[in-house]
Amino acid sequence: MQKNSINNLELPLSAENYNLITNHFLNLPDLHFFQKCNHQYRVNRGVYNMIDDWFFEYGIVQIAPRRIFILAFLDFAYQENKTESTKFLRFGHGGLMKKLNDFIKNHEKGSYGQN
Repeated sequence: MQKNSINNLELPLSAENYNLITNHFLNLPDLHFFQKCNHQYRVNRGVYNMIDDWFFEYGIVQIAPRRIFILAFLDFAYQENKTESTKFLRFGHGGLMKKLNDFIKNHEKGSYGQN
């Protein structure tokens, strides 16, 4: 599978990722993109902003690839919390940073669904 280098991360150029990259969803204004994330993953604005900032600081500067990683991370976090009946994803004190680091470790190993 061909890969596209995003600084120090590799984004597989699968048919799914290509469709996502070319989809207008990634090019929505920030508020509309957040609203879609909120609707699908039950993430509040503060958490979304922290995730976005974390990936930016990690080195994913371009918006479309960063949004792909945001969606992948939200899916990763949501899969582990989907049994909870809370209004929003909750991470607890320090939990968001731990979960982001776990996601990156899993991404680098190529094992998204495993901790």
